[in-house]
Amino acid sequence: MWETIKGLLESNGLITGFLIVGVTMWLAYLISNKLTRGFIHGSAVAILLGLILSYIGGAYSGGTKGLADISFLAGIGLLGGSMLRDFAIVATSFGANFDEIKKAGARGTLSLFIGVILSFVIGVIFAVAFGYTDAVSLATIGAGTVTYIVGPVTGAALGASSEVIAISIAAGLIKSVLVMIGTPFVAKWIGLNNPLTAMVYGGLMGTTSGVTGGLAATDPRLVPYGAVTATFYTGLGCLLCPTLLFILTDMVW
Repeated sequence: MWETIKGLLESNGLITGFLIVGVTMWLAYLISNKLTRGFIHGSAVAILLGLILSYIGGAYSGGTKGLADISFLAGIGLLGGSMLRDFAIVATSFGANFDEIKKAGARGTLSLFIGVILSFVIGVIFAVAFGYTDAVSLATIGAGTVTYIVGPVTGAALGASSEVIAISIAAGLIKSVLVMIGTPFVAKWIGLNNPLTAMVYGGLMGTTSGVTGGLAATDPRLVPYGAVTATFYTGLGCLLCPTLLFILTDMVW
């Protein structure tokens, strides 16, 4: 019986991936509603569950891709790949009103540069505190603090070790979860209640998953606006971190 089910799951890998993600999301929102009364958004709980499942999958299979290393769960690798991720980001951005986007103007643009540079500097400071001294490692970890996408892009461009790239991804994930959880708590104190502030917030924080999850818990109508600038933030980080910011880091260290 198990071999039949396993074969069915393997031959329909993408559908299996959707099934696993769907069950995980349902469980995450159940935990969010029942145990935290909505204070911790379901998306944040889902990320935590995903990390736990990834660890379990890696420990079980001995591989490097988490659950995707298990043959009948290989479809999760495709579902979680860059193609569908970028499609989801673009689809979210289509919900924004262009007239509202234009209102961000210079403030939205400035928030992007401030967000990228500030996150990079904070990441470098933490890297130095943990004993890293070479410019490549410092820049890679700093880029990971920008987002967990910018970190590996920068590390690959600079020739960083796999261990440093893994640390950069971990730094970005921690930032994403913190932003996702913390946004609803700080929203009223920073006036995060309109499209303009949502775009500036997305530009400052940058982590698309964290910003969208946090705004969804605050006001779902603000999600497309935060996603727009957060998406630009990732692109800007991929341009600045392996080039200008690395050069400046190398000059200092």
